[in-house]
Amino acid sequence: MDLADLAANLWEALRMSAAMGWEILWPLVLGFFLSAVVQAVVRRESITRHLSGDSPRALAWATGLGAASSSCSYAAVALARSLFRKGASLTAAMAFEIASTNLVIELGIILALLMGWQFTLAEFVGGPLMIVGVALAFRLWMRGRIVEAAREQADRGLAGSMEGHAAMDMSVRSEGTLWQRLFSRDGITAVSHYFVMDWASVLRDIVIGLLIAGAFAAWVPESWLQAFFLTDSPTAAKVWGPVIGPLVAVVSFVCSIGNVPLAAVLWNGGISFGGVVSFIFADLIIVPIILIYRKYYGTGAALRITGIFYLAMVLAGYVVELLFGALGLVPDERSAKVVEASFSWNYTTWLNLAFLLLTAVLAVRFVRTGGPAMLAMMGGDPDSDGHGDHAAHGDHG
Repeated sequence: MDLADLAANLWEALRMSAAMGWEILWPLVLGFFLSAVVQAVVRRESITRHLSGDSPRALAWATGLGAASSSCSYAAVALARSLFRKGASLTAAMAFEIASTNLVIELGIILALLMGWQFTLAEFVGGPLMIVGVALAFRLWMRGRIVEAAREQADRGLAGSMEGHAAMDMSVRSEGTLWQRLFSRDGITAVSHYFVMDWASVLRDIVIGLLIAGAFAAWVPESWLQAFFLTDSPTAAKVWGPVIGPLVAVVSFVCSIGNVPLAAVLWNGGISFGGVVSFIFADLIIVPIILIYRKYYGTGAALRITGIFYLAMVLAGYVVELLFGALGLVPDERSAKVVEASFSWNYTTWLNLAFLLLTAVLAVRFVRTGGPAMLAMMGGDPDSDGHGDHAAHGDHG
């Protein structure tokens, strides 16, 4: 391959990455805006008291509150450790972590746009299944001394990635109805802070995910993917997909929403329906996060958490595959939106422009109300300077 061919291949990969990014821009902005609204009115202190055990009620609270939280995998892991230190059970903290990365609004919107509503439904069915699987496995393999050691390690307070962001509670503290709090000066400020900081926390993963997906789409022949995913044997493909899907995610190092574009490429390439679901769940066992588990909970607990998560992902993928297959909900065509042919004045363009305007308005509010100083503390140690209690409920103008 000469230099010209290499440049052409690189350009094609970048073009596909940019096209996918343009395709998912407005739903990302919409998802992060809705998530910011929810986080602004849900007070952090109301969370821990509902997560003290592993009962169905505690797990339901953990799932619901996690779904209303941030979609950043690193922040979710840090926040789960914080909840565990404050009295939540380890099982409930892990349920919160799973829900806050796999059951969030923005993920569902992106899945529906790129891959179809069936994948959004599968994610929101598979997520609770994975939480139930983790809870049952924790009762067998995460109890007694291993949990005591995990709590002792957690109480050491070693800082990991996005620790500062996870520690910040910017919800509105003023009294009044939900709508009064939301549309107050403090409410608008809180929404702008959550919106910009959530974007900042996942932007790296989204960009990396788009670049990897663009490279896959441009450079990896579909025939190779079809052979790898055993598409010549439908039964074998359904068995293989949920097993290999999480492992592909682990080696891609992409987490959070950033793995959805790659999921679209893998689906077009032949991975099974259940394999897609398992792949998307695996943002919580990529190598950097496994290392954070080790720092937070110790080696023994980290290995068990990783193994249990993997098994739960695989089983959730199998159940979704069987259930959706029986109901006739698995798409017949592999036509995920991987790339647009060219720029045009279509509904995507107009929606992108409208939501970019919303982004600009919230960014201006963020800058004018002390946001940049908080942004600088996102990756720090929350115990080092007391900024963990920084909230957006004062008079910010």
